[in-house]
Amino acid sequence: MEPAPIKDPISFEDFDKLDIRVGTILEVSEVAKSDKLMKLTVDFGDHQRSILAGIKQERDNPREIEGKQALFVVNLPERKMAGELSQGMLFDIGYADKLTPCLATPETPVPNGSRAG
Repeated sequence: MEPAPIKDPISFEDFDKLDIRVGTILEVSEVAKSDKLMKLTVDFGDHQRSILAGIKQERDNPREIEGKQALFVVNLPERKMAGELSQGMLFDIGYADKLTPCLATPETPVPNGSRAG
């Protein structure tokens, strides 16, 4: 893989606007109207959210990530896709570089809702 150029610098204030949190993926289910999206039900400690992720064709078994902790961006506006509402974004590694994506996960288990940054 040839590393991509580093993006233009941003201010710390811009970075600080992102709310990236750890959540446990409770369930991965089909999105009927999509051949790319899967619906993740994620526990953030004080609440659960539905987050759509384009992982259906990236993994032999998308449900293999059930029970795992991962990082999610939780302060994006809700977005309707393929008839389902997504309340955040899975923060994974590799897709932009055309690699098989993998989860960005904490090194050791941490409480759901823990913030990154």
